[in-house]
Amino acid sequence: MNNKKFLAAVVGLGLVTLSACGSSDDAKSSGSKSVTLVSHDSWAVSKNVLADFEKKSGYKVKVLEDGDAGQAVNKAILTKDNPQGDVFFGVDNTLLSRALDNGLFQSYEAKGADRIKAGYRVDGDKVTPIDTGDICVNYDKAYFTEHKLQPPTSYDDLIKPAYKNLLVTENASTSSPGLGFLLGSAAKYSDDSWQGYWKKLKANGVKVVDGWEQAYNEEFSGSAGGKKAKADRPLVVSYASSPPAEVIYADPKPKTAPTGVAQGTCFRQIEYAGLLSNAANAKGGKALLDFLLTKEFQQDMPLNMFVYPVVDGAQVPAEFTQYGPQAKDPETMDPAKIADNRDDWVKSWTSLVLK
Repeated sequence: MNNKKFLAAVVGLGLVTLSACGSSDDAKSSGSKSVTLVSHDSWAVSKNVLADFEKKSGYKVKVLEDGDAGQAVNKAILTKDNPQGDVFFGVDNTLLSRALDNGLFQSYEAKGADRIKAGYRVDGDKVTPIDTGDICVNYDKAYFTEHKLQPPTSYDDLIKPAYKNLLVTENASTSSPGLGFLLGSAAKYSDDSWQGYWKKLKANGVKVVDGWEQAYNEEFSGSAGGKKAKADRPLVVSYASSPPAEVIYADPKPKTAPTGVAQGTCFRQIEYAGLLSNAANAKGGKALLDFLLTKEFQQDMPLNMFVYPVVDGAQVPAEFTQYGPQAKDPETMDPAKIADNRDDWVKSWTSLVLK
């Protein structure tokens, strides 16, 4: 969920994002065992939390970041017979069937799986739910105040003339939030009507860019990056947790978040991790998966990766409750339906919106 990388890049609050370069030789020379986590480029964890796991387990964790979630999943599938690591983190419910259908993971039920909240559990033991978040349209409060215009609150609002040329979204074929926004519209308007909605959205001037970082930091006028880039789009597809990020990483901190969330435009995303098929260090991979469900890691995630924990008893920081609460009634879609329709929908979307 790419909201996170922006935050880690802005400040680096003692977060750890590691490279897997030279991993085996380094491990041998230090006399330590190593386990490799493959992820999208938004992975981050506090140094002390990771160090505690390494001390208790005896494994040195190495992280290989492989771009956006879609890119990372595709690359992991292509290399599944000789995987780059032991555990993959970051496949979400929009792409899960692709990973499972291609045999990316081997079976393992992580310790603590019984503490995962019922709404996030998945059938089988090939993947473990780790975090959740909501993909939603964010708005620049200052723009709407200055123009004496009410910010949109729903999908329907986004196609009204008042919001013409204001929205930027990500490419559904290359970006996880872009795909989530497409699936949210399909859930909202049904299989038969979502294309008509996107025709209207295109006619209303929606702008499409490749990924979240470009959309949020270069095109969105409400973000810290967008202000520096003199961006001119006050609406962006991002996350419900983006507003607290804008507060936490601001200096000085504002009393209220400069951005808001259109609650009626949200789609619920769940991220999973799994033990890679043919993992060189399956034992270490299992230990790492167990760690991802510990209360220590689950409570560390919100301020590092700006996602919500999925296990009972894990607390979220006050900033999330105040500035970025989870959507009350997000759009959702059964993973089986996503699997049956995703590729055809993306193909139709591409033809409709980009050509």
